[in-house]
Amino acid sequence: MIKREQFNEIYNKHYNKVFRLCKGYFCGDVALASDAAQEIFIKVWENLDTFRNESSISTWIYRITVNTCLLYLRKSSSRKEIRADVLPQVASETYSNEKEEQLQQMYQCIQKLEETNKMIILMTLDGIEYPEISEVIGITEETLRVRIHRIKKSLTQCVQNENI
Repeated sequence: MIKREQFNEIYNKHYNKVFRLCKGYFCGDVALASDAAQEIFIKVWENLDTFRNESSISTWIYRITVNTCLLYLRKSSSRKEIRADVLPQVASETYSNEKEEQLQQMYQCIQKLEETNKMIILMTLDGIEYPEISEVIGITEETLRVRIHRIKKSLTQCVQNENI
């Protein structure tokens, strides 16, 4: 019973962040993000007994999330290519206001980033504090700040080029 209560608390506290991070990895695909988030919390449930408190629970969950999302992307690399072809059509049909179109362009630009940079910017956009991001990634906060600056510059250039 205690494990269930602990899990419910973890789920309620972290689900939205995990879902948003997955959504970022899957270029806004809500169905795929939902599937991945469900699988992530199954892994959390199955491995909760093995969590050793060597890092914060949220750091542990983010590592599971990133690894699961990367695994999904590797498994579905052929589907990912199809999705990339379909996305612009979906965006023009589904997203009517300018803000959501910009968000979709940003997701597409994020997908072009190297995996570590993708993870960094998605966690940053989700409001995760720099110390936690640097712990998950395994770099110093100073290095993280430099990388975030470079990633933002790269994304800005990407979005501006998409608009031309």
